[in-house]
Amino acid sequence: MKVAIFDFDGLLVDSEPLWRRMEVRELGAIGVDVTEAECEATTGLRIDEVVAHWSRERPWTTPEPEVVVARIVDAMVRGLREAPEAKPGVQHAVQTCRATGLRLAVASSSPSRLLDAGLEGLGLRGLFERVVSAEHERFGKPHPAVFLRTADELGVEPTECVVFEDSLNGCLAAKAARMRCVAVPERDDPRFVIADVVLRSLEELRPEHLRG
Repeated sequence: MKVAIFDFDGLLVDSEPLWRRMEVRELGAIGVDVTEAECEATTGLRIDEVVAHWSRERPWTTPEPEVVVARIVDAMVRGLREAPEAKPGVQHAVQTCRATGLRLAVASSSPSRLLDAGLEGLGLRGLFERVVSAEHERFGKPHPAVFLRTADELGVEPTECVVFEDSLNGCLAAKAARMRCVAVPERDDPRFVIADVVLRSLEELRPEHLRG
């Protein structure tokens, strides 16, 4: 392994509850009623894909989906700048990876401006060699494009990368990219058997988990 690639939402920062609240709020403002429980099904997808999903499931007339996307992202950027909450074990995981000689990157479905705001809010921005967003990829996770582009930008083979993910879509993307996957799911789910390692928290990470 040469590179450790970290997801962002739900893995480095406890942003998934905030995403769900903002989605419920902004969709509700245009008359589309969804619950936070329903929003869990789209965890790991890009926000434009989430809004597109709801526009198919519960169509509305105005505003355009891209306006709803912008409103949700604006609300998320404000929230992550003002009071980001790191997930347990983030510093431990970063230090463990660096101690074993791994280069560090972030690869996320979130827009770049949200990643920048969140990483700066957490004081982590300078630790990562690359921060890559899937916002301009044709497909987001579970497609492996964002992970493959991260490997390309770092000049390494996909098989030389270990990915840290909290979502099933992210794990599917990592394995499709032929990368080692360490899953840190929010709750027990037998589908995470596809990961190479499953941890309850980043605090449990050990050097042996990073070896292919």
